[in-house]
Amino acid sequence: MKNGYSRRVFLGGFLASVSLPAWADAPTRSLRPVPRPGSLGKRVVPNADVLIQGSGLSGQVAFAVADFQSGQVLEGHQAATGLPPASVTKALTAMYALDVLGAAHRFTTTLVGTGTVSNGVLGGDLVLVGGGDPTLDTNALAAMAAKLKKAGVREVRGQFLVYGGALPSVRTIDPDQPDHVSYSPAISGLSLNFNRVHFEWKRSSNGYAVAMDARSNKYRPAVTSSKIKVKPRDMPVYTYQNRANVDQWTVARGALGKGGARWLPVRNPELYAGDVFKTLARAHGIVLKKPKKTMNAPAGRPLASHKSAALRDILRGMLKYSTNITAEMVGMAATKARGVPVSSLASSAKAMNTWAAQSLGMTHAALVDHSGLGGASRVQAGELVKALSQAARRAELQPILKDIKLRDHKGNVKKNSPVKVQAKTGTLNFVSGLAGYIKAHDGTLLAFAIFAADTSARRALRAEDRERPKGARTWNRKAKGLQQRLIERWDTLYGA
Repeated sequence: MKNGYSRRVFLGGFLASVSLPAWADAPTRSLRPVPRPGSLGKRVVPNADVLIQGSGLSGQVAFAVADFQSGQVLEGHQAATGLPPASVTKALTAMYALDVLGAAHRFTTTLVGTGTVSNGVLGGDLVLVGGGDPTLDTNALAAMAAKLKKAGVREVRGQFLVYGGALPSVRTIDPDQPDHVSYSPAISGLSLNFNRVHFEWKRSSNGYAVAMDARSNKYRPAVTSSKIKVKPRDMPVYTYQNRANVDQWTVARGALGKGGARWLPVRNPELYAGDVFKTLARAHGIVLKKPKKTMNAPAGRPLASHKSAALRDILRGMLKYSTNITAEMVGMAATKARGVPVSSLASSAKAMNTWAAQSLGMTHAALVDHSGLGGASRVQAGELVKALSQAARRAELQPILKDIKLRDHKGNVKKNSPVKVQAKTGTLNFVSGLAGYIKAHDGTLLAFAIFAADTSARRALRAEDRERPKGARTWNRKAKGLQQRLIERWDTLYGA
């Protein structure tokens, strides 16, 4: 598929300043850049269309760059074209969550007793109640088990129940992803370790020894809610079935080699969290029955709880590591806090689209989730730059964005580069995005958004090829190269 961009001549010197209005209707062609006074070197900066043509990218490219303070758009190309934003979506989700929940918001996970505690015996049920914390881990559950003992509980006469109804149950973030990829797990109001289970294998004299656990930096509790068997085959590498609320995996012996480990997704998150807590409680002498999922929020007395870090810190981690489950959980929590019914990721994303139109002026935002994993989402570069340029939004978002390092022609990080970039990356097969802020070599500040996508190549992918499709890595490398060349162009043009 050809790019479809007409070649334009190199910029022939900027002897006259061109004044552009603030963004209204985004242009489909590149605007003539607004130069700043500077050296003659700026006269030979290549036109953006020339950079796009020279990138060798198939598909479409769209971008917009604006002055940080005024929001005045300095240059745009196909900026009104909606393209898949991939994980750049998480920057918008961060703004949404900060606006609705507040930077200091914390999520609480609670152990509730439905009966009274007498002589160390809880007469009713013990319920592990999720509060939508996307960062709950094994260490936190271990601390809660210790708190339960400190509260005087030594025995539980009733059932051990697990409740995740604070958020809707979602089997997988993107149904089009392979079953075994850990970045598309199930979602619930009670989620543990990003809803991943650790699978490790070692070759032995009898074949392979395998283990499934919920490891952290302190603990490695084995789990029974996920099981795996090695099968004598080469392909497929993994198969999955849900049997009796247990994640049942098989793995091809031909794919294992000498040994290794990886994370697999969890599809029964409440039972997984209950399974791990049961083991941790037993270490404190508290014997619990097998966990059972309940659909009803319990009425009882809190016996122990765990509070998450502040939302600002959670979002910083989300933007740095691009954790999909965090984006989906905080996005749905924000929608719920607005009083909008949440039945699915799509319904919550629709609510965020409405918020983006009302609060950011992004009237064409069409997102299908909060993480960007769904390839059907569409965002316009021009609208996103307008949102990034808003003073209140950038004051919240910019400090928690990741520092993006520029690289030389060999791919090595440029040391002591005078150009600083804080942004969110986005990558899917044949989709690449980058949006955020640039500090030019002279201190000039810019907001920008760049999207590239070959949607035809994405549609042509077979399900079995989606994890490592042919040509996707090369395409992505070209897209990242174009992103850097555009940033370098803007630094030269708009840095004094």
